[in-house]
This record gives sequence, structure tokens and C-alpha cells, in this order.
Amino acid sequence: MNKSNVIFEEKSGIGFITLNRPDVLNALSTNMCLQIDQKLQIWENESGIKAVIINGSGDKAFCAGGDARNIVAQGPDNNITAREFFAAEYRMNARIFHFPKPYIALLDGITMGGGVGVSIHGSHRIVTEKTLFAMPEASIGLFPDVGSSYFLTRFPGSLGLYLGLTGARLRGADILYIGVGTAYMNSEKLTDFIDAVINEKAISHDNVDKIIARFAEDPDAAPIDEYRDLIDTAFSETTIEDIFEHLSDIDHDWAKQTLAVLKKMSPMSLKVIIEQLSRGKKLEFDDCMLMEYRIANALSSYDSDFYEGVRAVLIDKEHNPKWLPESLDHVTQEMVLAHFDVPADGDLLI
Repeated sequence: MNKSNVIFEEKSGIGFITLNRPDVLNALSTNMCLQIDQKLQIWENESGIKAVIINGSGDKAFCAGGDARNIVAQGPDNNITAREFFAAEYRMNARIFHFPKPYIALLDGITMGGGVGVSIHGSHRIVTEKTLFAMPEASIGLFPDVGSSYFLTRFPGSLGLYLGLTGARLRGADILYIGVGTAYMNSEKLTDFIDAVINEKAISHDNVDKIIARFAEDPDAAPIDEYRDLIDTAFSETTIEDIFEHLSDIDHDWAKQTLAVLKKMSPMSLKVIIEQLSRGKKLEFDDCMLMEYRIANALSSYDSDFYEGVRAVLIDKEHNPKWLPESLDHVTQEMVLAHFDVPADGDLLI
């Protein structure tokens, strides 16, 4: 019997979505995105469904992202697989963003990239001691997508740009601090929490808040707050070159470590991200998604760092990508802006 990669259930007026690819950390495929989008459209208009709960199978991950290996399999000369994936994923992200009913994501494990997109746009995001958050796309020559242009630019201070450029990994209190999570509870409480939601007679956003409050805990202080002033000043710079220079001038281990991480990232990705997030600050959500589709389409349409990054990090796993251009000073503004053009055959996302 074929195993479904995404499982849908209905219990007492609650729609359940289970991402069911634990062998690949519940990575999203095109078909999974299409199915979730279609089911949410049905549940949105179905009066008997009062709320949605989404989780991941296995004990390691909620969702570690999109299935990048499959996305790049056809190569840049025939990138329809990539285009179809990004279009399906971004439509699903938009569906979640506009979903009017309580949408409760249980981030009980690794939550990165596409896993952030399938959770952060909902109304309630439960973080546990197992949650590990990151947007690590620059390390594979991509860019933080799934609505990052919108949500990263609305994080406190310069945290969004810092996380988008460095792919820094956060846990517990830090995830709440930046606004990805809306509540924290121990993983062992999730079953009882779900039962409480199922048994609630009247489900609304306020009622879900009250149920969560019965199970929520204080994860203590956020470690990232210790470096907040350093982050805000260094990543308030408007160019990646200025960020590098600023970090070089700071006599602190955090600055040295951060600069070392940035120097490993794709130079093209770093400059595209700067432009992307600068524009995202001024855009509404749907316009951010359209912009991201254009960037993703561009990066998958030529022999870009995206293909090299996936090869080096996810396929060969030697973690030594050969970026082109290999340095920031060879990435021109004209190269960057080309990623924001309307595709020659139009926007598949529309």
C-alpha cells in the first residue's frame, strides 16, 4: 500500500494535516503543497471545520523545508519542475496567510525554509524544546522565500536581515522572541493540548488562545537578546559590503563568527537578499510572494549558485560549493536586479 506524504483527517470539527515524510524530515514536494492548498480551500468554506492543526510525523522534524534535490533535478535548461514547485508552494503559503479560521502549527522539531512557510503565516505557532528554526537558503545559493520578504522585515530591529543572511539557528525562547512562535510548551503536553482543542465546544481564535494559555510555559530569557545591540547596528547597514566592514570593526567573538559564516555564503545570494528584503519592507504580503516567485524563477532558469549549492550541500555533501561569481565585488547591481524581472513567459504564480 502506498504511503501518503500528507495525511488529512477530520475530528470533531478540527481539520488535521500531518506531513508524512519522516525519512526526509517531512520535506515538501510539489504534490504535497497542491494537496494542502486544495484541502485548506475546502475547509475554509466548510462550516463544520472550525480550526486546523498541522504537525509533522516522526520525532525529528516538523518540516525541514522543500525537497530541493528534486527541485533541481532537471537542471536549468528545463526548469519547469522548479517553477511548478515554487508556484504551488507560494500559493499554499498565501492560502495559509489568508485562512480565516484558527490555524495551529505544532513546531515540534526542525522547522526550516518551507517548514517556516507552512506554519508562520497561520494564527498560532506552538514551539517546544525540540524546535530548531532557521532560514538557511543562502548556504545553498537560494534566498529566504516562502514569504520571508514579508515576515523577516517585520521582525524586531535588524533581526530579519541577520537571520536571512546568516541562516542562524534558533531554539525555544529565541523563536518566541523574534515572533516566529506564539507560545511555548513542552512536547509532552501536545497530546493533551490537541485533546483540549478537540473537546472545546466553541472554537474561535480567542478560545484557542485560552486553551494554549493553560498549557503554555515560560522558556526563560532569549539568548539572542545578549547580542541584540550588535545585530541591530551591524545589520542596519544597507549593503552587504558595509555589513562585512562593520562586523570586521567589532572586537567581539560573535562578530568574528558571524563574519566567518557570511563569507561562506553565495555572494550572489547575499546581494539578492539585501535587495529582496529592502523591497519587502514596503510591500504587502501578496506582492512579496509575487516578487519571490520571480526571484525563484530567475535563480532556477540558469546555471546559478542554487544548483551548485544543492549539489555541494545536499547531494555530494562535501560542503564546498564553488560560487560564481566567487566574490562580492564581482556581483554587479545589474546581475542582482535581473532576478526581479517578470519572467519571459509571464508569472506562473498568478
